[in-house]
Amino acid sequence: MKKLMRFENILTAPTIVFLVILTIFPLLYTIGYSFTDYYYLSSSDKSFIGLENYQEIIRDDIFRKAVINTVKFMVLAVVIETTLGLFMALLIQGMKKGGKILRILFLLPMLLPPVTVALIWQMMLSNNRGIINQTLSVFHLGPFNWLLDVKLAMPSIIVIDVWQWTPFAFLLLYAALQTVPKNQYEAASIDGASSLAKFWYITVPNISQSIFIVILLRTIDTFRLFDKVNILTKGGPANSTTTITQYIYQKGVYNLKVGYGAAASMIMVIMVLIFSSFYIKQAFGAKKSQS
Repeated sequence: MKKLMRFENILTAPTIVFLVILTIFPLLYTIGYSFTDYYYLSSSDKSFIGLENYQEIIRDDIFRKAVINTVKFMVLAVVIETTLGLFMALLIQGMKKGGKILRILFLLPMLLPPVTVALIWQMMLSNNRGIINQTLSVFHLGPFNWLLDVKLAMPSIIVIDVWQWTPFAFLLLYAALQTVPKNQYEAASIDGASSLAKFWYITVPNISQSIFIVILLRTIDTFRLFDKVNILTKGGPANSTTTITQYIYQKGVYNLKVGYGAAASMIMVIMVLIFSSFYIKQAFGAKKSQS
């Protein structure tokens, strides 16, 4: 047994070392740079400035706007995607014919690269030749500046994200529905329970852990929203779609302020860790107490 464990350790050692190199070292470098005034084009040495970058970021109105935009996007996108994903899973679960075909069609948006999705929707949302405005013109509506209007830009990006990532929620929740014991539904039917009662008292408790996981994974992913915003709006108009990652890109990559961008990245990491830790403690702690 001991020889087998040693052999397994030898096999996993290269993978562990590789993961450490890809995660720990970049993280340490980022932390170190966040306390400096490192500017990429500067010929002078990097000077240690302590918490000045962090203080400047917190005082920046654009960063606070980016945090608000990110949280707004996160809440709306995650709630809509989880709700629609559950509805789609229940729909397919209850279908006797055509379910396999619909399962494949539902998963197609998730298989597309985010950049491709953004470019497709950019053409569809075009002011003049976009198919959406052309369709609305039939009903004498529009045209709308979907990506250039302060009130419409963020909702448009949310719709695009929901279109692409609702299949992810659907996939996990549909798999969870397959594990719900059928005898519980049969017993509830004998007792005369309604469909709503079966859903609330049987389905939801049995798949609640999967719902928690979907919310956690999608929340972490929405914090990293960048590609769609950078391609479609670049944070505009008037910073109405600027997210934390877009802010980091503008400061750290586009403006080459590496130290400042590293500090903003660490703030985002801390925010994600705080939320994830709190959410896991509340969600799975409550699950354990109920069991």
